[in-house]
Amino acid sequence: MFSTRISALTISLVVAGGLAGGVAPAQAAHTSSTGHDGGGLRCRGEGVDSTAKIRYRTETLIKAPLRTVWALQTDVEGWPTWQKPVTSMKRLDPGPLRKNSRFRWTTPVPATPVSPPTTLVITSTVRQLQQHTCIRWTGPAIGEGLRIDRGVHVWTFTQVKGGVLVRTEETHAGDQIETDVPLATDFLGKGLEAWLHDLKTTAEARTAEARTGDHR
Repeated sequence: MFSTRISALTISLVVAGGLAGGVAPAQAAHTSSTGHDGGGLRCRGEGVDSTAKIRYRTETLIKAPLRTVWALQTDVEGWPTWQKPVTSMKRLDPGPLRKNSRFRWTTPVPATPVSPPTTLVITSTVRQLQQHTCIRWTGPAIGEGLRIDRGVHVWTFTQVKGGVLVRTEETHAGDQIETDVPLATDFLGKGLEAWLHDLKTTAEARTAEARTGDHR
């Protein structure tokens, strides 16, 4: 089970860059910086690769403050503490995450029908970011026997009644990853659902802990 989740999450994590809870309905209007355009999410006017053969989009409602959700997602150095498949993480520049920030991370991948077991080295570059609203990053993921030439990942965060509606969309492109599009798309979808599940679980747990502390 754990190795299966690693494989699934790995393919979704390549954006360089348990199953999910119920998917929340689209409850909020989009702004000019984040929203639908041609069926895709956007951050500051830019979205995923519209020509990519591998594409998946999903969303969930997280019952936590926007600042908590945003902090978890953008503190990339903290990802290994709540995403077990992220085995190492290194920022390649100092300061808060912003446009042009880069980070390099690794994650193991077990054998799949189209690739041997390997460790992917992912180098992500932030292309667009709007505080507490959206983030978009791109980049390759390279491992022995497995390569994704270009991943594009967009996240949007909308404060709604009851919490934060988090939407995410990702595309993958590359000769090898496209040898089995249905398989790659299935893994991508499972991975994104798992990522959202971990983000939701961690954010809601921290919110509950903070509330408990306030009442002591």
